[in-house]
Amino acid sequence: MSRGYLGREDRGQQMSLPDTRPSRPTADGSRVTTGGPSAHSASNADAKRTDPAGRSRSGSGPAGVQGALAVDGSPRASLEGLAGEAPLHQLAAAVAQWPRHFASQDWITISYLVSLLVALMIGAGPNRGPCLVRVAGDLGFFLFVLALVRGPVLRWGSAASSLLYRTSIIGALLSSFFQLREILPAVSPWTDDARIYAFDLTAFGFEPSVVLDRYVAPATTEWFAFFYFLYFLILCVHVLPMVYWQPDGALLGRFATGMLLIFMTAHLLYMVVPGFGPYWYLAGTFGHELRGGTFWRLVREAVEAGGAQKDIFPSLHTAVPTYLAVFSFRHRKVALFKYWWPVIAFVATQIIIATMFLRWHYLIDVVAGLLLAVAGSLIGQHVSDWEHAKRARLGLQPVWTPLVYPWSRG
Repeated sequence: MSRGYLGREDRGQQMSLPDTRPSRPTADGSRVTTGGPSAHSASNADAKRTDPAGRSRSGSGPAGVQGALAVDGSPRASLEGLAGEAPLHQLAAAVAQWPRHFASQDWITISYLVSLLVALMIGAGPNRGPCLVRVAGDLGFFLFVLALVRGPVLRWGSAASSLLYRTSIIGALLSSFFQLREILPAVSPWTDDARIYAFDLTAFGFEPSVVLDRYVAPATTEWFAFFYFLYFLILCVHVLPMVYWQPDGALLGRFATGMLLIFMTAHLLYMVVPGFGPYWYLAGTFGHELRGGTFWRLVREAVEAGGAQKDIFPSLHTAVPTYLAVFSFRHRKVALFKYWWPVIAFVATQIIIATMFLRWHYLIDVVAGLLLAVAGSLIGQHVSDWEHAKRARLGLQPVWTPLVYPWSRG
């Protein structure tokens, strides 16, 4: 039985079972046990130790296959052991224990995808059927990957398991983001631009995109377009090395949990407060047209090709760079962030201004993004540290294991 699926109490109960094997009388009146589980197990053990040619058979199959099918690296945890040595009810118990090994980010991702499904079911817009199929596919694929890496299939900590798990989380998030272009109108076929603009005027007394209109010129437009487009680069520069090369599981856990909370919360809020932004709602109030060079063209093409269109509240262009700056500052004792946090902090301020200068966001969108960044940093670190300590205490597989590539082994 796989270690972690059969507790001490269960093993104790197995050892205390009465001997019910049949016996036969001997000539002196005593009785000798015949057959039964022990004899069968002994013969099986002998058969496993040697084959007819006297060769060892304890590691049936290639060592690589046996190791890949072990949850904790032990041959006892392989599927072969579960199927051949454990009763059917114990195998069912092992499957029932599968969710117990889920980590916090697993539940966050599952909850997010289920929320999208529920929103589509109760939505009032068109094209909900195809959207339901796609999101259900995302959820099904993610659960399938969890069955491989959290269940007794792929050895946890192997390069294949680690790569598959990390890529599946990024894939689920990216896939759902690109589907938001159809999900948002399917769930919320209205826009809240009028209410958002009215709130800004009531709460703050002005709208930044209107105030900044006097400073619009080709040079300023290109400057802020450069930083707005830089958002995609700094996202890749932070996420990819952290996910695929960071050996510190605790640091990776804090970073990933906070990022998932920020992105998935924002995606769900887009359905609650949909809007196009000042460039659409206030189009007739601006005195200067936005004109720029290469980066302004790239920004417009990126938004038109991949943007969700009604994704303004909260501003992820505010939340994500702010989170990266806060995370870098909080971990500035780490050499990686010691000199980087002032740079990313400056970049974050320029991106935040760009969201309003380029007329993509209202002021309340930016405020919500700032609050989301701080909340993601605080809650993400707390949840990750709690998860790490809990799994160490219960002896569960770690949330993240170092990803050791074959070519990096000595």
